[in-house]
Amino acid sequence: MPNQLEEFNAYRSRMNEKLLGADNKLIKRIFNLDTNAYAAGALDVKTKELLGLVASAVLRCDDCVKYHLESAHKVGASKEEVMETLGIATLVGGTIVVPHLRRAYEFWELLENQEG
Repeated sequence: MPNQLEEFNAYRSRMNEKLLGADNKLIKRIFNLDTNAYAAGALDVKTKELLGLVASAVLRCDDCVKYHLESAHKVGASKEEVMETLGIATLVGGTIVVPHLRRAYEFWELLENQEG
């Protein structure tokens, strides 16, 4: 069975290279702004990634949810923190978020399983 985590990251990297390789100033600036927005500032990186997770879930962007889950995992977010964050996202977004919540939980399990 293909590794969903590896596939997601490979696709994301490949397509980001193509997008940035198109040398579009606006796209490059948006990517740069996004990168800088999640750097440590008044809020720490983990908090920013969890905020990004809420927004992504509410907007129902599964790729964005995966990205923020992986980033939050890398900076030490616990399962309890992620579940509370996803609960808030579901409260804010409503029951239409539930299918994305399921996929988010599944992806978080993949992240946890790669540790062991």
